[in-house]
Amino acid sequence: MEYSAVDIAATASLQRLAYLYMSMTTFWVYDYARSFHKEWKFLRQSRWTKVKALYVVTRYLPFFLITMYLCLNFTPNENGNKCQILINTYSSFSQISLICSECFFVLRTYALWNNNRIVLVGMLSTAFAMVATSVSIRFTNISTSYVTNNMISGIPGIPSCSWSSSGILYFMSFIFLFVFQLGLVSLTIIRVIQSWRSAKGHLHAVLVKHNMFYYACGLVFSAVNVLVPVLFPDSPYYTILEDFQVCILAILATRMHLYLWHINEHMHGSDTLECISMSDMSVADRMVTTV
Repeated sequence: MEYSAVDIAATASLQRLAYLYMSMTTFWVYDYARSFHKEWKFLRQSRWTKVKALYVVTRYLPFFLITMYLCLNFTPNENGNKCQILINTYSSFSQISLICSECFFVLRTYALWNNNRIVLVGMLSTAFAMVATSVSIRFTNISTSYVTNNMISGIPGIPSCSWSSSGILYFMSFIFLFVFQLGLVSLTIIRVIQSWRSAKGHLHAVLVKHNMFYYACGLVFSAVNVLVPVLFPDSPYYTILEDFQVCILAILATRMHLYLWHINEHMHGSDTLECISMSDMSVADRMVTTV
């Protein structure tokens, strides 16, 4: 049986996507293995709070997402409607993971601003508008995208269920996420400058203390997801970048929380999560885990 050049090219792209997802799975497992001892200590010794529950969801939901995507790719599925349902389910959990990760950055920013209610209301209002708009755009985009399964492609041995999309709708949600993260970074930078001027210490130490690395990494990945569809409009690898960002944001958010918890343990010798020291210069700079 002969296949067209278009089918062969699509098959090769889908196979490369499968390999990339396997690489992402390996990266996630490696990161989890490296931090397992610290995470196990945190899970055993810390008290159960709302933020700890949020941590568990944020940390372990990507395991479910990766497993589900591997099943989508390597489990035979010739039913186009079932494939669409699975993709919608996967996308829903992906959005939940993204929201949970951003909650940690919102909490951190709120703590850096001395639990300022005005800042909190502003961040939550912006976050709600961003989530509602992004979710609507995403599912509209999926409903109009091209879904691929074995039956549609007609070539055996390719990933079973996947979707591809292009156009302005695809990266609009990332624009909103980028703007939101830029707002969080701006608020944090303001606090960094204020702390630096009052403490008159090294700027690098203040940046580390305020966890700017985590904020900057999240912002960079959002910028990449905005720029790639613009620079490479015909690329079939948009979805891997999106899912990689979800994975990275979950790692950054949970790593930041683990770091703060262990710092608090070292400084105070306490297993509490009710407050985590945010600055050596002010007792008011504390992480409130119930807001």
